Amino acid sequence: MSNQKFFPIIGLEVHAELKTKSKMFCSCPNDPFHAEKPNIFTCPVCLGLPGGLPVANQAAIEWTIKLGLALHCQINLCSKFDRKHYFYPDLPKGYQISQYDLPFCHDGYIDTSEGRVRIRRIHLEEDTAKLVHKEVNGIKVSLIDFNRSSVPLVEVVTEPDIQTGTQAKEYAKKLRQTLRFLNIADCDMEQGGMRLEANISLSPKPYNPEQSDFVLPNYKVEVKNINSFRFMEQAVNYELERQAVILNASETPVQETRGWDSVNNKTFSQRTKEDAADYRYFPDPDLPPFQFSVAQIETWRAELPELPEQLLQRWLAEFELAENLGAGFTETPHQAQWWETVMVAAKTAQFDVTKLAKAVINKKISTQPGADPKDICAKFQALATVDEVSDSELETAIATVLTANTDAVTKYRSGKTQIIGFLIGQVTRTLGKKIDPQVIQAALVETLK
Repeated sequence: MSNQKFFPIIGLEVHAELKTKSKMFCSCPNDPFHAEKPNIFTCPVCLGLPGGLPVANQAAIEWTIKLGLALHCQINLCSKFDRKHYFYPDLPKGYQISQYDLPFCHDGYIDTSEGRVRIRRIHLEEDTAKLVHKEVNGIKVSLIDFNRSSVPLVEVVTEPDIQTGTQAKEYAKKLRQTLRFLNIADCDMEQGGMRLEANISLSPKPYNPEQSDFVLPNYKVEVKNINSFRFMEQAVNYELERQAVILNASETPVQETRGWDSVNNKTFSQRTKEDAADYRYFPDPDLPPFQFSVAQIETWRAELPELPEQLLQRWLAEFELAENLGAGFTETPHQAQWWETVMVAAKTAQFDVTKLAKAVINKKISTQPGADPKDICAKFQALATVDEVSDSELETAIATVLTANTDAVTKYRSGKTQIIGFLIGQVTRTLGKKIDPQVIQAALVETLK
């Protein structure tokens, strides 16, 4: 068996349910996660009954284009919906209304710490119904809940630019962050509001998009329906190792769809993978094509909110807060709004915003998003009167105190944790400085484990 070096060729497909009031092609409520019971938000259109005619959701189309603009995409001024044919119990029509050759958005990107990930396309489609596997009267059955059928689903497809599992995770997190800042999707991954799929293969040569004659591998493995960023990173890393073993045995991995087993930390085969021709795409005859003007696109661009990248640049200019510190406060728009009120209060009090941010990040100030900015500033002011102490200096003082007070150590480890107050006092006395008691306590607890 050879031990050849291979290079990852990884692309992601991310699906996110848009939170419009109604479904994609009918007026049924779009609220599958809070429905009181199955199959109550349905009609002939989303049930796929004969004669049900779809009408496109205007807000979903507008939101999809705004997502494309936020991700630096080009917008197709002419677009359409297509029928994607396949048989599965959760798809009663026998086809899904999706987009094929003319998606709403194309050629965008998201920058990560490991390089730029280009976005090939962003298209809009309808979600499928949900299969529920249960036991009824002692018999295992699969039931179908159509509350999710025809919910607006946006799909973001990358080029195969991703090199590692960590880069895949960072890209997906940044995409979720953008969806939330635009306020178009909640991305609840536990409920299935955001699903991740990775297309993974290995090549004997590193992928170079600038090299016109670069040949992609003759196979591709898709790991579908991953509902966690951590699971996706693990699935990518597992597949890279699994495929390398197969290739080093002079074999070719099967082109297939696989799932992720989070209990045994491995992927498993589900079915052989289809090609585009298998879906028999053709334009949906019930939905006319869409025409957009440049002025309309620019109007939507002007309506975009301040996005994380812009926010971090403004914080640097207004508060002198470095991007690496500010990024920790932009996971959601609510968190960012709260943190800005904290920085405004700190600047008004003439506090060093950078030192305040470091104190919050390093948990020297105990706080939660939404806490009163005045309380946080008061805690920071109290912390500012405390002497600085190095980690090594604190460790030495703790070691001295614990050696001299073995009885107190024994009592603490036997469950008399209130003795920690005595030890904190002894460490403070040994240091001869005014130190934050919470810092000393945390260090003592860690040492006494």
